[in-house]
Amino acid sequence: MPQEPSRDILPIPDAQHVGLTTYDARDPATKYPPIKPLRPPKGAPNVLIVLIDDVGFGAASAFGGPCHTPNFERLAAGGLKYNRFHTTALCSPTRQALLCGRNHHSVGMGAITEMATSAPGNSSIRPKNKAPIAETLKLNGYSTAQFGKCHEVPFWEVSPVGPFNQWPTGSGFEHFYGFVGGEANQYYPGLYEGTAAVEPPKTPEEGYTLTEDLADRAITWVRQQKALMPDKPFFMYWAPGATHAPHHVPKAWSDKYKGKFDQGWDKLREETLARQKQLGVVPKDAVLTARHEEIPSWDSIDAALKPVLARQMEIYAGFLEQADHQAGRLLDALKDLQSLDDTLVYVIIGDNGASAEGTIQGCFNEMTTLNGMPGIETTEFLVSKIDDFGTPKAYNHYAVGWAHALCAPYQWTKQVASHWGGTRNGTIVHWPNGIKAKGEIRSQFHHVIDVAKTILEVAGLPEPSIVNSIAQAPLEGFSMAPTFNDAKAPEVHDLQYFEMFGNRGLYHQGWTACTKHRTPWKADQPGPFDEDTWELYGPDDWTQANNLAANEPKKLADMQRLWLIEATKYNVVPLDDRGFERINPDIAGRPQLITGASQILFPGMRVSEACVLTLKNKSHSVTANLTIPAGVTPEGVIITQGGSVGGWTLYAKGGKLKYCYNFFGIDHYFAEADQPIPAGDHQVRMEFKYDGGGLAKGGDVTLYYDGKAVGTGRVDQTEPMGYSADEACDVGSDSGSPASPDYGPSGNRFTGKIHWVQIDVGDDDHNHLVTAEDRLKVAMARQ
Repeated sequence: MPQEPSRDILPIPDAQHVGLTTYDARDPATKYPPIKPLRPPKGAPNVLIVLIDDVGFGAASAFGGPCHTPNFERLAAGGLKYNRFHTTALCSPTRQALLCGRNHHSVGMGAITEMATSAPGNSSIRPKNKAPIAETLKLNGYSTAQFGKCHEVPFWEVSPVGPFNQWPTGSGFEHFYGFVGGEANQYYPGLYEGTAAVEPPKTPEEGYTLTEDLADRAITWVRQQKALMPDKPFFMYWAPGATHAPHHVPKAWSDKYKGKFDQGWDKLREETLARQKQLGVVPKDAVLTARHEEIPSWDSIDAALKPVLARQMEIYAGFLEQADHQAGRLLDALKDLQSLDDTLVYVIIGDNGASAEGTIQGCFNEMTTLNGMPGIETTEFLVSKIDDFGTPKAYNHYAVGWAHALCAPYQWTKQVASHWGGTRNGTIVHWPNGIKAKGEIRSQFHHVIDVAKTILEVAGLPEPSIVNSIAQAPLEGFSMAPTFNDAKAPEVHDLQYFEMFGNRGLYHQGWTACTKHRTPWKADQPGPFDEDTWELYGPDDWTQANNLAANEPKKLADMQRLWLIEATKYNVVPLDDRGFERINPDIAGRPQLITGASQILFPGMRVSEACVLTLKNKSHSVTANLTIPAGVTPEGVIITQGGSVGGWTLYAKGGKLKYCYNFFGIDHYFAEADQPIPAGDHQVRMEFKYDGGGLAKGGDVTLYYDGKAVGTGRVDQTEPMGYSADEACDVGSDSGSPASPDYGPSGNRFTGKIHWVQIDVGDDDHNHLVTAEDRLKVAMARQ
């Protein structure tokens, strides 16, 4: 009887043949054991994790919210709802903690990757002694795949040259299809397959949306896996960009909610709590926490703006329902394959609370706000764009009031790790072959770091002591498996710290102590940590509504001390609420990919904004060496950066060189040559002479053929800090949304040959005038 291999060391060491070695394979004494494919222990289930983005506890109908999620409800009816499951309050940290089974600072992800520092808890570098769960499962015989969002790659490693060890395919996933970064345009995403950039299979005019694409690809992958290796279990991580901004969804989804939110966000919170009590996801005596003064009441909103705000929420609701529908298609595919009953499914409805990063009035193009120019979007402007919200023309986000309402009944929102509004996310677990209970609720305290531990337990796998020759640190979570079939199972995860941007909290045996340090939609520098006011809530206070700090000073002091002990244990300290200092790589102590005053790019390259010299607030030039074949009319994009919501592009139109500066999609400024580019080898050039005198000023544009001026133009105003949160710089075509109205999203490839493109920046740099607060806004856009 062959022995089960030891799985303590991964990869599992090769078995060594001991016995007679014959000279001739025909010798009857020649005997070797047959090669057996690696599989996990018998009975190990498939595993599917669905992680939805930026959803508050009170958003999905499965947990009493106004957004219809019938597929999540169906799954919960056959499984369990967890109403005290928690995240870290932010994107990258939650994902790193989920995938590694350790606290976010413990695996280097104290904040988003764009704000990494050299401190261990904030470096964005995953320690080698804390291998991700996908690696452990792969090395135990699972097929592994990730679809959707990956925001755990160090910022300086998001480029075509890597390194790729923290990309999904370097983190245990054999297959990856999705995007790398905090958010994606749902109509024009920057996609990767493995580590290679790829383009979406169709355009939005042809019906493309990212969430549907991710579902299609996941279904194709799992069907192939089960068709070829039906006995091999899979681990799939499906993490669409929905419902992170931009809130993009076809009107067929958002129009379902016409008029459903005209009552406003204050009334919506009351309605949600009533539904939550009816569902039993909060106790009957749960109290609706008060709206903080930083959040305006619905009654105080300008009547002219209210229809726009209601439309923002209609679009968000349709966006979440579309995500539920696409997740449902994936679940149906598993059912058709007769695999659903033997699949441990986690649906975590939000990697944090709802996002309050859309400003008090919301926005049509969030890049205006992130560039410190919110005044561009007046009430009149927003009203004029009401029919374009949610479409490819927009890059929209909803108002703070909606985010707060979708975290009902709790205080605060995403980023605020001190309170449940930022960290409590409704979660569904479904596994018919392992969970007998149907449609029940579990109220034991759990955290996202508990998922990895649970998977290993139900798969019959040990925590490995060594992975890839590195001795491993223990997992830091607790298995949820004891609660699967016992509603009264004792609570084992009874101590958990929280921290994000100085917002701090501690849960211990029912008690919570917390202090909010920073408000998400304010980029100002908060006061000293020691001046923060701490709050204390008792075990019977489900929503953190009754602050006991004044009545229980000793208990509060004990909790504060315990928080500090946990913070020290898991690399939370030093606390870091800095803005500009964390954005500046030199001060933060992280590598910077691009330096100097000149950069060469080659045809076919597609790189993020962080991989290109900064051209904003300074003079600069763009030079390209081209060959135009005889008889060919030059057409198409030479180089572009940004997209329809802002950026610039140098291209040929009707044979002539042309430059377009796209100012937030509101204004387009052009310069065009007065003659065609001749056939043969030529050098074309665009020079931008910045006006100076501050940020976001204009400039004069001159176009050249072989050093001879052939055209001029004027740009009246520019974007000071960021063109886009997700669009690329492309050489030879425009792979995302078109930066110029002169060409479309496809068919814009340059018809000649590009040898190289060089970018040079002048010495009249005004970037020192960008405030720390404004730099922080741009960084926070990428979470």
